[in-house]
Amino acid sequence: MAPPMGRRLLSSASFGEVRSEADDCEIDWPFGGLDAVDRDELRETAYEIFFTSCRSAPGFAGRSALNLSPAEEGAAAGSKPEKAAAGGGGTQMVVKSRIKRTLGLRTRRVRAMTQMGSAAAGGGGGGSTASPVKVKRPMTSAEIMRQQMGVTEQNDNRLRKTLTRSLVAQMNKKVETIVLPLELLRHLKPSEFNDAHEYHQWQRRQLKILEAGLLSHPSVPLDQKNAAAVRLREIVRSTEIKPIDTSKNSEAMRALNKCVGVLAWRNPNNSPMEACHWADGYPLNIHIYLSLLRSIFDLRDETVVLDEVDELVELMKKTWATLGINRMIHNVCFTWVLFEQYVMTGQVEPDLITATLAMLVEVANDAKRPDREPGYVRVLSATLASMQGWAERKLLDYHQGFEDGAVAMMENVLCLALSTAKMRTEDISCHESSPMLVERRNKAPNNSFSGNRVDHYIKSSIKNAFTRIFENGNGRVDSMIVEVEEDPSEILLQLIRETENLAMVEKETYSPILKKWHPVPTAVALVTLHNCFGIVLKQHISRITTLTNELVRVLHTASKLEKVLVQMVVEDAADCDDGGKGIIKEMTSYEVDTIILNLMRAWIDERLKIGRQCVNRAKDNENWNPKSKAEPYAQSAVDLMKLAKVTVEEFFEIQVGARDELVQVLADGLESLVQEYTSFVASCGTKQSYVPALPPLTRCNQDSVLFQLWKKAAAPCQAGMDPCIVPVKATGGGGSSEQPNKPRSSTSRGTQRLYVRLNTLHYILAILHSIDKSLSFFSRAGHSPSPRRTPLGNHQCRRRIIAPTHFDLARTAIHAAILQVSEIAAYRLIFADSASNFYYSLYAYSVAESRIQPTLRALKQNLSLLVAVLTDRAQPGAVREVMKACFECFLTVLLAGGPARAFTRSDYEMVVEDFGSLKQVFCSSGEGLVAEEVVEKEAAPVEAVVALMGLSTEQLVEDFSMMARKVGLGDAGAQRMPMPPTTRKWNRSDPNTVLRVLCHRDDDVANRFLKKTFQLPKRR
Repeated sequence: MAPPMGRRLLSSASFGEVRSEADDCEIDWPFGGLDAVDRDELRETAYEIFFTSCRSAPGFAGRSALNLSPAEEGAAAGSKPEKAAAGGGGTQMVVKSRIKRTLGLRTRRVRAMTQMGSAAAGGGGGGSTASPVKVKRPMTSAEIMRQQMGVTEQNDNRLRKTLTRSLVAQMNKKVETIVLPLELLRHLKPSEFNDAHEYHQWQRRQLKILEAGLLSHPSVPLDQKNAAAVRLREIVRSTEIKPIDTSKNSEAMRALNKCVGVLAWRNPNNSPMEACHWADGYPLNIHIYLSLLRSIFDLRDETVVLDEVDELVELMKKTWATLGINRMIHNVCFTWVLFEQYVMTGQVEPDLITATLAMLVEVANDAKRPDREPGYVRVLSATLASMQGWAERKLLDYHQGFEDGAVAMMENVLCLALSTAKMRTEDISCHESSPMLVERRNKAPNNSFSGNRVDHYIKSSIKNAFTRIFENGNGRVDSMIVEVEEDPSEILLQLIRETENLAMVEKETYSPILKKWHPVPTAVALVTLHNCFGIVLKQHISRITTLTNELVRVLHTASKLEKVLVQMVVEDAADCDDGGKGIIKEMTSYEVDTIILNLMRAWIDERLKIGRQCVNRAKDNENWNPKSKAEPYAQSAVDLMKLAKVTVEEFFEIQVGARDELVQVLADGLESLVQEYTSFVASCGTKQSYVPALPPLTRCNQDSVLFQLWKKAAAPCQAGMDPCIVPVKATGGGGSSEQPNKPRSSTSRGTQRLYVRLNTLHYILAILHSIDKSLSFFSRAGHSPSPRRTPLGNHQCRRRIIAPTHFDLARTAIHAAILQVSEIAAYRLIFADSASNFYYSLYAYSVAESRIQPTLRALKQNLSLLVAVLTDRAQPGAVREVMKACFECFLTVLLAGGPARAFTRSDYEMVVEDFGSLKQVFCSSGEGLVAEEVVEKEAAPVEAVVALMGLSTEQLVEDFSMMARKVGLGDAGAQRMPMPPTTRKWNRSDPNTVLRVLCHRDDDVANRFLKKTFQLPKRR
């Protein structure tokens, strides 16, 4: 017996499975996938179709030897073994196969394919008794095909016997009229298999093939709701658990016969058909046919095409009628299996790629034929796309795909890529293009298409090769700017040397091959290489913070490399019409002489970029907690100003010329950062958001339900009142002897964070002043730092050198932000944090019993915390804004205190006394931090409004009438008078202010006036 031969496994891509793109040997399967049929089932079906189609050929009906080469007829009858044509080649080296000779395939010196048999063996299907005398004889085509297809002898014998029984009287019946799976299901019984499981699997395969050919991939379009299709699908699903009964009288078998007959003999034109259609749908037919074509490769050496390929292919043609294959599709499939075998065997056999190219010539001639069928175009287009994709993946990085002695393959792969691309562009898509485009293609030079593609391959591959030497040579540099851990100078020098070596390899190794398709391949490659290094050089230079002698050496070496590359480009392009001037223009000069100045500007830009990142990080993460008790400001401000100081210090450590003109560039950038950060600090809302809404104006009457209930109850009743303005009864009046032990501060965490913002702004202002002095000191005397600022006279030059002049806009923005944040913090403290003991409790229900003393005690605690948190610079302004907020809140209590507040003329003295106590808290002569004159200035408008409370109601009515006439509101004696507008700018001359005093005056005169003039409702 011959030694056992392994089964050649098809690639998983052949069945539409996903493959990794990391392996450059991978090819994309172009023919779609089959969901329900695996590779072994497909192979067995392909052999069954092949055997059935060739059943009348010599060697298939019996076991007689078949001469496998026309020149060797009679070899099996007694000719010498070395003269017989044998699988894989005989001892002779003469190529006797027409196909192999045409495709340039050589015969291999390997052992002939022979079969051990008895001397008396001449026929029979393996059932004759063995003779003790064994001789070697040439294998028949049937035996070779069975062995190549991996079919066991048992399965082969079973197939022979079944076909003999079923078709004994139908030898002349055309194979295209036989639905083979149905015939096998009819005649093969479970008893002919080893066990029930084997029979079940065999039956499942036959039904899945019918499902694939008739339902999933029919050649004639099928309505999936077709009754026969639905019934067939039900039968196939029913066999998943157990096989169906295929006996002649079985209901399932009769239904199967009917469904398959209806589906296989369908015709869209309803005309009589001469052939059934069950295996000729795409892509099932291509899968089956490729399974047959792959059998032409020797199992012992898969790079070898059998010498019997002519006979095998001739026999395969008998399956064309069943599979819907024609000569044009056969040529495409044959081309594909040659190409696929070349790739899957590791690309070690150049004969296979040469044969593929030879077949492509035949395919190209077919593609130009006008009678192409749509099915052929689909198969051709998909095949060419896959082949082109594989070839171009190698060519787009040919430095890696054709290294280590593999350069010889490059020419064939290049021919493959260009041939397939040209066919796809001209022969396939040309028929779909507009006539104008077709005419343009016809007028284009013959070599323009190839030149453009090769140009693309060169540029892509040189970029990939340069990328590898850059990365493999430790081309990665630390991207940090403030503190670079590794000097990139040595990396750049090594990269320059390897770049020059790559240029020499390109010129000496690859350009001679590419020269056949491109006029100046070396020039294109080196221009691309020059530009690649230029990009890396600029990237590395952009990461450098200081200029060193090593960096200068790098720049000079880069300039020498540029000259070498330019010289090589000029030599390669010397024969061009313009002498290479056009391609030289594509080389962007490194401009080494200007890099130093650009380095300085790039360094400034990078530092400002880091500062921008610092600001953005602060916007995302800053929580306004103090850094420490000793440094009560935000950490983000410390980071930003530290970066600014370090940047200025390192800027002046760089000893380069023309530095002074960059000083203002740096200053403007830092100022922009400070302004942006200042805007972020000040973005904490508005003070108006904390001021309570004004309650509606009403008439004050002593007999209101609210006051009656309050007088009767120990605690005030709040039913029916607006919860946002319901006052809280004070825990102690002005004359009460009860004092809280030690009131706690009511300052909220949110207000304390506003204090941290204030500290941060003052900290930035101080550091900015220091930086400004440094910039001004090192700037050149007599040079105006900024064109937007007025230069000083000569007599002030020395003073200007040390005077801060660079950050005027930033300082203005900081002062405005300090004022805004101070106001917001003050209003939050008074109107929100202290609302319960100030706005909601002061003068609630009774002036005498709700005096200001509890409010002042809480205020003093809050001021103590304010002083403890704020820095010395921030305290005066913050306390001043708290004072203003207190005065505003005091006026709001008097003028917009809600329905629970009512005043009489006799309350005036107590109110004056309370306001004096409030003023005293802020006077520097008392307990506060604000100068007395400032307190008096801010208190003057409040005292003027308080004085209105001491006037009689008649006087208030008279004053209001005069003011109303003056502003054009009309006469107060009229029946109806428009309400004066509310501006919340309370002052004695404001009609709305006087009106609010009347609304809170608890007497009959005010009540009647308001009812008559404005029809104001009573308090509820």
